[in-house]
Amino acid sequence: MIRIWAKVIKNDKIIKQYVLERFEQMDYSEFFSYLTEICSNLDIPTPVLIKTHLFNYAKYNNVRFKKDDFVEPINFDKLVLENAFL
Repeated sequence: MIRIWAKVIKNDKIIKQYVLERFEQMDYSEFFSYLTEICSNLDIPTPVLIKTHLFNYAKYNNVRFKKDDFVEPINFDKLVLENAFL
């Protein structure tokens, strides 16, 4: 089962959150589709996903997307994805 807790943070406060749940094994080749679904539900732009983001999620169970990771302008400080099974 996959459970990813997404938090949109502005001024060190959570302004939006969403938990993605799927009853399947984690497939890192599908991580961009997870990210796209999360961003769609949060009504925010989807950030650029690079290999470092995947490694951070796999190794540390979380990943942070900052303003530089987004192509479109955003009105928050960062997007944090955490493995919610810990």
